[in-house]
Amino acid sequence: MDKALVGMCVNERRFVKIPPKLAYGSEGVPGVIPPNAVLHFDVLLIDLWNLEDEVQVQTYFKPEKCPRTVQVSDFVRYHYNGTFLDGTLFDSSHNRMRTYDTYVGIGWLIPGMDQGLLGMCIGEKRIITIPPFLAYGEEGDGKDIPGQASLVFDVVLLDLHNPKDGIAIENQHVPESCERRSQTGDFLRYHYNGTLLDGTLFDSSYSRNRTYDTYVGKGYVIAGMDEGLLGVCTGEKRRIIIPPHLGYGEEGRGKIPGSAVLVFDIHVVDFHNPSDSVGITVNYKPSNCTVLSKKGDYLKYHYNASLQDGTLLDSTHSLGKTYNIVLGSGQVVVGMDMGLQDMCVGERRTVVIPPHLGYGEDGVEGEVPGSAVLVFDIELLELVSGLPEGYMFVWNGEVSPNLFEEIDQNHDGEVLLEEFSEYIQAQVDSGKGKLAPGFDFEKIVKNMFTNQDRDGNGKVTAEEFKLKDQEAKEEHDEL
Repeated sequence: MDKALVGMCVNERRFVKIPPKLAYGSEGVPGVIPPNAVLHFDVLLIDLWNLEDEVQVQTYFKPEKCPRTVQVSDFVRYHYNGTFLDGTLFDSSHNRMRTYDTYVGIGWLIPGMDQGLLGMCIGEKRIITIPPFLAYGEEGDGKDIPGQASLVFDVVLLDLHNPKDGIAIENQHVPESCERRSQTGDFLRYHYNGTLLDGTLFDSSYSRNRTYDTYVGKGYVIAGMDEGLLGVCTGEKRRIIIPPHLGYGEEGRGKIPGSAVLVFDIHVVDFHNPSDSVGITVNYKPSNCTVLSKKGDYLKYHYNASLQDGTLLDSTHSLGKTYNIVLGSGQVVVGMDMGLQDMCVGERRTVVIPPHLGYGEDGVEGEVPGSAVLVFDIELLELVSGLPEGYMFVWNGEVSPNLFEEIDQNHDGEVLLEEFSEYIQAQVDSGKGKLAPGFDFEKIVKNMFTNQDRDGNGKVTAEEFKLKDQEAKEEHDEL
């Protein structure tokens, strides 16, 4: 038999015929093998090793890029099929649909696997053959693995990190113009694709067609993302690699397995700070710039409105007409009211409006995203000076001492809305009076009439009728 087994391969089958002189001779084995018996053996070799054997590693796939390999004390996640030398399967992580997660090189594994995993890349596939004295030895594992069994592991490495790792940042695109970088306390809007190290996608803001919006450095996101989002520019694209102790830890979350390294490819759409005010950049100012816009003025202007990433939202140029407002009257968002202050006709400026002075967290459905920073490129084309604050009508000259009698055209001691409206219209047409620009004439007159009609009966008497400066004096006297 010693001669017959030499040169056999695992899984080879031989029929061996042994004459008595090379077997049990003339004595045989009492009760079992008679003397001078020729022995026939049907042999199947299922395992084979030598005391001088070492762990054998056969790599059959290796990624082109391999920035990092497994070192002692690294933590790895891998799938495997475990077989004996004859191909019999004894275990598989694939069947359990869960990776095997462990430290390498510190005795958490059998010695042969500790050696066989060293130097692997993420995504690499290798076959690791381990002799029994570097596996479960003479005793086996007491369950599926017999004593003195050589083991074969078909391994694919999915994940790798070290407990000492911090986050890793790979800049993919940084805009040439980066006037401001994110800091703790800023509010960011960004898109991302989230994958595991092996490329498995677990989440994407793009698939929801909505940015992820959050404060940075305040603990609203996982620690690694909190750190990775600091120092970014609007429009920047970067890859943030986060080890599990700065991600979702040993437990994982949702589609993210425990102890998984996370890879986020992010694109920063915009950011701001809650303390930000309106940003104004003057791009052109005429040499004659003495009349400046103020609250109450009627303005006509053109604008292009966009997000910070350049996405165009709206443009008066495309509509072919100006946008017309009374400054400070609440006809536009607060930030625009601020941005249009102190402009002169012909001036062009860029106004950057943070969301708390724009459309806030809700935005405008279908038009402006929530929490978006707005950028307006503005050109002021016309300015009509407004009235003093609180006035809807002023006289351009002396006020008649018999004003009520002049309004009361039929001299019945009562002024109706129609009489009042006709009189105000006549004063404006003749240039004796001026209405606040930019408002509807009928609404202004009705408002003025209602203020005079103190008992609300639809008529104004001489006793009710007072000019605004008279009202102010009476209020002062009462105070």
